[in-house]
This record gives sequence, C-alpha cells and structure tokens, in this order.
Amino acid sequence: MKWFGFRCGMVALSLVATSAAARGGTARRPNVVLILADDMGWTDAGCFGSDFYQTPHIDRLAAEGVKFTDSYAACHVCSPTRASIMTGKYPARLHLTSYIPGYRDGLLKSPPWTKFLPLKEVTIAERLASKGYVCGHFGKWHLNKDKNYRPGRPGDPGSQGFDTVLTTVKPRRDAAPKDAHHVRQITDAAIAFMQQNRERPFFCYVSHNTLHRPVIGSPKLVERYQQHIRHGSSDDNPIYAAMVDELDRSVGRIMSTLARLGIADETLLIFTSDNGGFLGDAKDHGTSNAPLRGGKGTNYEGGVRVPTIIRWPPATKPGTVCHEPIISNDFFATLDEVSQASGDEPAKKTWDGVSLLPLLRNPASRLGRDALFWHFPHYHAQGATPHGAIRLGNWKLIEFYEDMHVELYDLSHDVGEQHDLARQMPEKAASLRQRLHQWREEVGAQMPLRRD
Repeated sequence: MKWFGFRCGMVALSLVATSAAARGGTARRPNVVLILADDMGWTDAGCFGSDFYQTPHIDRLAAEGVKFTDSYAACHVCSPTRASIMTGKYPARLHLTSYIPGYRDGLLKSPPWTKFLPLKEVTIAERLASKGYVCGHFGKWHLNKDKNYRPGRPGDPGSQGFDTVLTTVKPRRDAAPKDAHHVRQITDAAIAFMQQNRERPFFCYVSHNTLHRPVIGSPKLVERYQQHIRHGSSDDNPIYAAMVDELDRSVGRIMSTLARLGIADETLLIFTSDNGGFLGDAKDHGTSNAPLRGGKGTNYEGGVRVPTIIRWPPATKPGTVCHEPIISNDFFATLDEVSQASGDEPAKKTWDGVSLLPLLRNPASRLGRDALFWHFPHYHAQGATPHGAIRLGNWKLIEFYEDMHVELYDLSHDVGEQHDLARQMPEKAASLRQRLHQWREEVGAQMPLRRD
C-alpha cells in the first residue's frame, strides 16, 4: 500500500492506491453513501419539524425514503458514536466512551478508557472492502490518538479500510466564512470519488464538520435568514440557519450526482447525525431541540435522538415513516447485509447492532430486540455527569453514577422528559435498572472511579 499526501491549513488530504485485483469478488453490489452531520438536532430539518431552517433537499430525501422518528446516536458526543458506526459495537464494549481526548473529571474519575479506535477493530470499510467495495472517507474522523494527526499514521482512515481519504478538522473561531467547515470541499471530493468509481460498488462516507461550533456561516445565506428572524424564537439564529442551509445543499448535490450518474436506484443512501444539537453557550448560539429536553453533552433525548433518513429504492417506499427505535450501531449490520457479506460468524457475535433492512421493507415491522443502551462514565461541559441509560419500549431510565439515583420517563406521553416517574413506579424502575446492570456486565463496561 502506497501513501502520498500533504497537509494544507486546516485540511489533510491523503490518497491510497489499492489494486482492484486484490479486492476479491466481482459481482455488482449496491453502492452505499452515508452522510453524517455533526451536532444536528432532531428538529433541525423541515421534515423533522423546523419552520425556520430551510432544508428542501433533506426534505426531498425523506419524501423518497424512510424517515426514522426514534433514531439514536450511541452517545451524546461525537467520537463514541463514530466508533459505533465504524464497528457496529456499543462504545461501552469498545471502552471508547467520550469525546477524544476527553473532559475534566468531577466528583468521580474517568476510567482508563481507550482514546482511539484500535487497529484490531474491523471497520465497516474493511468489511465492505473484503466484498469488492472501493471505500472513500471525506471529512471528520476523530478516532485517532492524536487529533492533530498527519496522513498515513496508524489510526488514520486509510489504515482502517478506506482507499481514498480526505480528513478535515473544525475551523478556528476566526476562520473566514467562505466554506469555513469545509462543506463544499468535502462534497466536491465525495462527488469526484463517486464519479470515478461509478462502474464498481463503492462506500462513500461523507462525514461533515458542520453543524459543530464555531457558528460561522456564508454571509449571503446569513443575510437571507436575517430577513426572516422571529424574535423570541429559540431557533432564530441566522448564522446557524446558514450552516444548516449549506449542509442541505451538500445533500442535494450528492443526490443530484447519483441521479446524473444513473446509479441512484442502486445506491443505499443514509443521512444521520453523530449526536443531538448543541444548545449554545456564551460564545455560540446553537439550536433548539424542542420538544426534547437537553442537547449535545446531556443525558436526555435532546442529546441522543437524531434525524435519520434512509433511501434504497429496491426496498424503501417513498414517504414512509418508521417509529421503531434504532441506533447508530445498526448501520454496520445493515450495510453488511446489503453488501451480501458472509462468513466470519464469530465476529458477528460481538456486533451490537442489527440490520435495518426489515424496517426498510416494512416500516411497521419490529426488530425483535429488547432494549437500547448508553454508558457515559465521564463528565461533560454541557452538563452530563457519569451515567448510564436504557430505553425499553417507550420506557427510558437514566442512572446517575455519582449517587446511583435514577430517573424514569414514559416517552410515549412525555418525550420532553419532564415527569420523572421513578418514585411513582419503583418496580418498573427496578426492573429497568437490573436490565441496565446486566447489559453493563455483558459488554464489560468501565465504571467511573471513586477518588481516594
């Protein structure tokens, strides 16, 4: 494998030349495009409820595919969720449970967690490559030991199964507004990759830096949204709206490219986010996740429930909606099945996700698993203290590790998590707590440490 690359400003570009003959497998399989937004709130798109942010392309994607109302990120911060997408495993199983490099401790100490994605982990890119796919990564990675890595270092996407790699990092706060978050650059590179590989199955991972802080938007788009500000509204930030607009245009360009190349019908297209929307602070006005409680870096639905849309014409019916809970771990198993991968049964036993193909074919069906889980043995600047959580059916329980108290919510009647039912329903809380503890044992979750 031959490397060549360079670093220029805030962007590192690297290309890996890989022989097609070394791939193995020649049968045409569906292409895969996975678009991952950064910090996009559950209601930041028009099709998910926003009446200020303009997202006609994302809305069109929802009209052509399946919209998932109860879709979750594996964590309320980025690195663990991105690791879950790459491996199909819960962050707790990987011991990669916080943003890399992490935050300050509080009353409890963080366990000795893994601050990178180990090379021994088989990524979805490596899995698909073994079935004849050419794989491209464009944008944010954030799974390295050193977040200021250079191309070619162990842990770079190129050493985890990707053939073509463009890595980007978030801009400085004083960055020029022209493509500050590299949205157009990432999109240009992804489109070039799809054009170059349109005759063979490809996996195109479009991993955006936007809508992450700093809040910087195109002046022309900012001016457009300033004309429509609704004073007193919680999501009236014209700069953030401009960032959403840029992201939506990227989605539109990718969809148009697939149509122009004549491969839209043979491409599975996923749009999702790595965690919930950032609510804002003294430096940056973020978004609103209403009616959800909290946002990025918190324990509640606003931190982990994310917008997700999947379109795959052979399976999906236009304009369908699915209410079955899903999680970012599931994309690995889904793509594995779509690619018709086989064998390696022992490895599958460590996957925590399940294939979503039954839901794509019939959104009213059920996946047959009992619960979803979260584990965060750390602190976060936006308010999270060490905790774990479980969603079973419409019930959600959060256990706080500082004093081990719990909160219980019925999401079917209280999606905003305003009414804690733990004292009213102690038996329900106890059963969910027991299942959460059982899961922690099953995956070998690391607990926070008491200070001496």
